[in-house]
Amino acid sequence: MNLKEILLVSGKSGLFKLVSKGNNNIIVESILNKTRMPLFASSRASSLNDICIFTLDEDMPLEKVFENIYSKENGGNCIDSSKANPNELKAYMETILPNYDRERVHVSDMKKLFSWYNLLLNNNLLSFEQETSEVNNSQQE
Repeated sequence: MNLKEILLVSGKSGLFKLVSKGNNNIIVESILNKTRMPLFASSRASSLNDICIFTLDEDMPLEKVFENIYSKENGGNCIDSSKANPNELKAYMETILPNYDRERVHVSDMKKLFSWYNLLLNNNLLSFEQETSEVNNSQQE
């Protein structure tokens, strides 16, 4: 899984996949509806690779949190954040990341986290088994 190429764009809903880079812009494609658009230097875009979840110890990279969800759900979808109430979201968050910082991680953050996970999973953009086999192969050499 390469979260570097999955972007959040300020002012736009959903996630975007980096398609190509130009001199003055980048081209991104919406994961939701597959429409493409250019992003210029004035656009605020963040890579999911740069996002972490606050914990009581050290911040947890989003990729590791997604991996925890993937393991808990045996490769399936996680809780539907649009239908769950705040208490259900908090309880679910505690099962995947027991030491998350309850004061700094808000319900709105959990909703985004779980919806992003389901969106990426349903579009075949999460692949933890492949990385595991690549690590095992490199260790055997």
